[in-house]
Amino acid sequence: MGNSILAVRNLAKVYGQDDNQVVALDHVDLDMSAGEIVMLMGPSGSGKTTLLQLLGGLEPPTEGKIKVKDGEWQNFYREPEVSHYRRDMIGFVFQFFNLISALTAEENVALPLILAGQPKKKINALTEEMLHLVGLSERSKHRPTELSGGQQQRVAIARALINKPAILLADEPTGNLDSRNSADILDLLLSMREKLGQSMLIVTHDPYVATYGDRVVLFRDGRIVDEYGAKNIVGEDRSARSLYIMERLQAITNDPRSKQM
Repeated sequence: MGNSILAVRNLAKVYGQDDNQVVALDHVDLDMSAGEIVMLMGPSGSGKTTLLQLLGGLEPPTEGKIKVKDGEWQNFYREPEVSHYRRDMIGFVFQFFNLISALTAEENVALPLILAGQPKKKINALTEEMLHLVGLSERSKHRPTELSGGQQQRVAIARALINKPAILLADEPTGNLDSRNSADILDLLLSMREKLGQSMLIVTHDPYVATYGDRVVLFRDGRIVDEYGAKNIVGEDRSARSLYIMERLQAITNDPRSKQM
């Protein structure tokens, strides 16, 4: 892993006003190294998805700032900065794929480049490269309804990475897949880190999925209440590591003192 790719400082998101305020994210600090895979876990409503939405430029923060690579993006949610930020810095993968049903796999993958006005020759070359990397060269002309769930998620990953973003944000990327396809997608993400040096921030509720990360960050009540690296988990057996992560998550979820952390 290399230099810093992400720095988050004092990031907060508050919905509503006065007595109706809901604090979704409570002054979070987070750093990530280039090439690192960080897993975000916590109970529903704990702030992990809100963090992804702010980092992805989908919503503006109430307070705080974000630095990606060498740029200061504390006002990135304003136009035209937010459009450039989402196009150039961030790739987003969702649980339900979000492919356009009328387009083929290659057309879905190429869409970000088409919208950015890239030359046709470059679009074709990069699209072919990404479909090869995700193992779908032979399915390039198929529409989403002609692909399995795992194949659709591969298309979504190729689309998210075609602009070679600084960070890939993934919100429950295996949540709509069976165990076999989930393992295939997780292996693919590891492969993208190896081949592209891709940095990733992944929200998951599944302790087994979290074993694929270099670091696990636990949220509760809009705050980071615990985190630890893979080196803290003894052994290579994923089942044992998954159990360790589940126990840590349950301890945080059930411990009332974590609200004051």
